[in-house]
Amino acid sequence: MAVERDKAPSAQEFSGVVDRIRAVRKDLAPTAGRIADFITQHASDVIHMSVTEVAEKAGASEGSVIGFCQAIGARGFQQIKISLARDLVQPVQFIHEDLTPSDNIASVVEKVFQSDLQALQDTQKALDIAALSRAVDAIRKASRVEVFGIGSAAPIAEDMNYRLLRIGILSRASVDSHVQAIVGSLADASTAVITISHSGSTVETLTATRLAKEAGATTIAITNFGKSPLLAQTDIVLNTLARETQFRTEAMTSRIAQLAIVDALIACLALADYERATQTIAKTFDVLSTKRV
Repeated sequence: MAVERDKAPSAQEFSGVVDRIRAVRKDLAPTAGRIADFITQHASDVIHMSVTEVAEKAGASEGSVIGFCQAIGARGFQQIKISLARDLVQPVQFIHEDLTPSDNIASVVEKVFQSDLQALQDTQKALDIAALSRAVDAIRKASRVEVFGIGSAAPIAEDMNYRLLRIGILSRASVDSHVQAIVGSLADASTAVITISHSGSTVETLTATRLAKEAGATTIAITNFGKSPLLAQTDIVLNTLARETQFRTEAMTSRIAQLAIVDALIACLALADYERATQTIAKTFDVLSTKRV
């Protein structure tokens, strides 16, 4: 199947996913047909799924799903989800999952705080303690740590880098896709790479993590529970469990869960090298005190 187009439309321009699929369904090859049927028959589920999950359900590869999406005019799978969500999801849910347009300020505060608390409780249950222990060991053995994050994950990556430096661990955060690719390709067996991605499907961080893994680095992911392309490039997975759909481009409750994992990881690292960590914290505290009036 081939659909000619000069350029991929923007997220605002792309619409009518189900109608587009129905228009070309009779001309599709078997694999593309299975993907098309799954998306049209399970549209409300697809907006909550990763490309890996759709590929598995449709009996296809991730590349085939992405190729199908591009063939009907989308840039990729994420744009398909966003378009489906606009058709099926209440607009207010793009702001927050639990809100309604009639909520007053008190209701908004209660719902946001409750969802954040729920994300923390669920993440604590989902977090694999053995995986956390392996992450601590990998970071302690590494000569340097690289932290990757794009979009809403970028401030989490920068916070983690700051926290690692405060306890004496040589670290760097890369939040630019070009820099990430360069850093990933220059990694080696003595490097630990930490990738932060709620969906586990962000192209930039996927590419950088793959390059780092191919270069021999130990790769660690902080990502939401479920199947995603990032898992294939990751040696150690630290799962969040935020009850949040993945059709939005910006995560909300997931950031709280990611920060909690960062807090736990930093605390474990500091305790594992207690003397060094406390000495470095004291030294950097003195340095930072000069920045305050």
